[in-house]
Amino acid sequence: MTVSIPSGTLLAFDFGTKRIGIAVGNTISATARPLTTINDEKNDVRFAAIAALLKEWEPAALVVGLPCNDDGTPHEMTAQCRRFANRLKGRFDLPTLLVDERYTSAAASSLLDEEGIHGRKQKSLIDQYAAQQILQAYFDEPSAGIYA
Repeated sequence: MTVSIPSGTLLAFDFGTKRIGIAVGNTISATARPLTTINDEKNDVRFAAIAALLKEWEPAALVVGLPCNDDGTPHEMTAQCRRFANRLKGRFDLPTLLVDERYTSAAASSLLDEEGIHGRKQKSLIDQYAAQQILQAYFDEPSAGIYA
């Protein structure tokens, strides 16, 4: 199925059990940038923070990174990320896409290295930079997105 997303702002999520990285981008410029990281494991806190971001940014759609093994088979986090994407879609009634997130953390780490941020200093930023890589991957290849 061809993915057709309304023009405008998109928010992307790098879901993790401890943190959720978030990036923002726009379909017109087709560029993504890191936005923030939610550092909480409680779902009510996470979804309240997400609701506030949705109110502020008014995105046309949401993009969630879908982790897979190198060979494309499901990863231990694959089901959790699908569940998270379905919760976003159900709670906020926005088109929600899943995008392969293989290698995004490595790419995010390299980008941070280029910016002079190394080692432990990356921890607070890596998730939002990974979300940026997820969203940029979608902008670069929209047909790679699948609906949640």
